[in-house]
Amino acid sequence: MALRHQGEFHSEPMKNVSFATFNLFNLNESGLPLYGKSQGWTQAQYAQKIAWTASQLSLLRADVWAFQELWHADSLQNAFVASSLADDYQLLVPANAAGQKIVCAAAVRQDIPVESVEWIDKFPSSMVLKSGGSDSQTPAIEVAIKGFSRPVLHARLKLHPKEPAVHLFVCHFKSKGPTELYRESWYDQDLHGMHHTALGAAVSTIRRTAEAAALRVILNEVMKNTDEPVIVMGDINDGQGSNTQNILTEQPGYLFGDARGGGDTALYSAQIMQEFRDTRDVLYTYSHQGIKESLDHILFSQEFYDQSKKRRWLFDGLIVNNDHLNFDDHQDSGSNDHGIVQARFVYRPAKGQG
Repeated sequence: MALRHQGEFHSEPMKNVSFATFNLFNLNESGLPLYGKSQGWTQAQYAQKIAWTASQLSLLRADVWAFQELWHADSLQNAFVASSLADDYQLLVPANAAGQKIVCAAAVRQDIPVESVEWIDKFPSSMVLKSGGSDSQTPAIEVAIKGFSRPVLHARLKLHPKEPAVHLFVCHFKSKGPTELYRESWYDQDLHGMHHTALGAAVSTIRRTAEAAALRVILNEVMKNTDEPVIVMGDINDGQGSNTQNILTEQPGYLFGDARGGGDTALYSAQIMQEFRDTRDVLYTYSHQGIKESLDHILFSQEFYDQSKKRRWLFDGLIVNNDHLNFDDHQDSGSNDHGIVQARFVYRPAKGQG
């Protein structure tokens, strides 16, 4: 059940806030099937997952958590109980999260008012991917996808009594793994079999790209000609500088003088902000076949961007908890297979904005 709680502010307004994104690696109750398998986690594996998840919640203690790959609301509640933090957070979980499908969820500190919460499964009507081609040599294209693989969570959080509510979006886009096409009615093993990897990867990429574009359309409706702050968190299953992320962010410029930059509908990357502070790129949230990359992102509007003339919150650093990715024992240790990313901000409006 989605909990909507109108919290109360501290006697003093928040001066610091932290956001974290956490892919839970199929957190479901024991014995319930995952992806059509006959059985899911054993009781022992489930206990390990709850204990490890609880340890991460206790370690990072973010003010706002974004979760992906949650199956069952009870599992997330059990992890918070095990962390001794259940009374400190309000959980935002779909009412039908009963272990039958994957959902996005969130946890928000009790003293942060949640003004609204919804899950968006359909693409907006203005999301149209159709073209006859830009010139006579270019074939026509039409993509008929109508919704998100994992519904996007959208909540409005009141972080500060003097500021507009922050729009929080939690997303989980289609993975890079090739889509299994052999069950499709059109699939012919003799004709398509040797191409199944290429065709499946193309379908996954098109789906992920469409999901990024659909979320960008939704973001435009929220951000265009407004000063409403936005945070987007989640597993976009693509890296820094990928087309997926570029669609989401609109590729803004970063190198401006203090309070001179910013873009009305732009999103800025916590990873890029941290890289400006580091001497080399050491950030990754996923490792597959020896290749390390960042799939899990925290993106924010100009109200959280240091160089923006409309800045309200100042970036205060990024943590990527990824040591557990050095070990491929996630099923037995209870760990997840993604790094956990946390970004911190300090309330410091740009000069003339306070």
